[in-house]
Amino acid sequence: MPGLYHSDVIGSLLRPRYLSQARDAYAAGQLAAPEFKRIEDRAVDQAIAMQEGAGLDVITDGEFRRFSFLDQIIGELNGVIEREGAPVHFRNAANPGFDWHAPFTVTGKISQKRKLTIEEYAYARARAARPVKVTLPSPVVLYSMWSPELSTAAYKDAYELFADAAGIIRAEAQALADLGCTYIQIDAPDVGTLVDPENRQLREHLGMPTERTLTEGMDIINSVGTVPGVSFGLHVCKGNYLSQWIGAGSYDFTAEAFFKRLTNFDRFLLEYEDERSGSFEPLRHLPDDKGVVLGLVSSKTTTLESPEELTARIHEAAKYTGLERLALSTQCGFSSVLIGANLTNEDVQERKLGLVAQVAHSIW
Repeated sequence: MPGLYHSDVIGSLLRPRYLSQARDAYAAGQLAAPEFKRIEDRAVDQAIAMQEGAGLDVITDGEFRRFSFLDQIIGELNGVIEREGAPVHFRNAANPGFDWHAPFTVTGKISQKRKLTIEEYAYARARAARPVKVTLPSPVVLYSMWSPELSTAAYKDAYELFADAAGIIRAEAQALADLGCTYIQIDAPDVGTLVDPENRQLREHLGMPTERTLTEGMDIINSVGTVPGVSFGLHVCKGNYLSQWIGAGSYDFTAEAFFKRLTNFDRFLLEYEDERSGSFEPLRHLPDDKGVVLGLVSSKTTTLESPEELTARIHEAAKYTGLERLALSTQCGFSSVLIGANLTNEDVQERKLGLVAQVAHSIW
């Protein structure tokens, strides 16, 4: 588990209001690119300073140059048309939720228009005193852009599409490595939501057998992590949009498959902030040379967890892994898409990240 940082950060941060306003003005043609970029730079500078001030061992640029964590694989592809994909259902305990649709559908062989994370990493590396992590989406997340009617003109099945997407993501990871990036996180809501029967049913309906996703799909994800000199982490996300989620269920259904097949990944960043994730028992499948980052601090709520509770839960998980193979983070990013989460207070965000660092440094 090379370079296991005991206080980690998932990726996205709440966008400052001035950055959101600037993005709107730029999109409307009311702000020139040079000025917009200066505003982006200012926001990233502040994000770096906040994370370093909180005491985190590793930081990101907050994903401030993106609309969503999916930009590289949805917003910058050839071979797609503007047509909504299959409905992915989000919900929470308080209401029935809503359906989200990917804005594009695959109709041709995909290729990347441009690499997005090069600017992110090069700028953040020059500003940061701490190691900088870059996040990239899982290739299998394209399941939401697959159409059995339209996509088969280019691919015989979705897994051929996923393999092409993996090649695109691997090439971006290599470009990052060439710039000195040593830690890349693959965001995989496609893995995390497999625990949920409703999401499995959607994918089965689209022609993606669950057993094939747990085998061939995992192997395709694993192929991304072959870039020399880079430590890869997999964030097993269960969905995060307006503080709502896609999947609920323990890791019993998937842990053995991803721990066994994702051999190129050094660490697994797992959501564990509430009862939706089940017990720590599936961690017994963790290989001896891998680490787990426990997502115990919620990015969805304003409630500040207690250090004592977090410490107790870490020691509970350590019964299955040993303490040195564990780390701590929030369960997800604070703003997976531009509009953010129900948690809108940047001061609470900072306190939660400071709590992650405080507890981690007290244990390790």
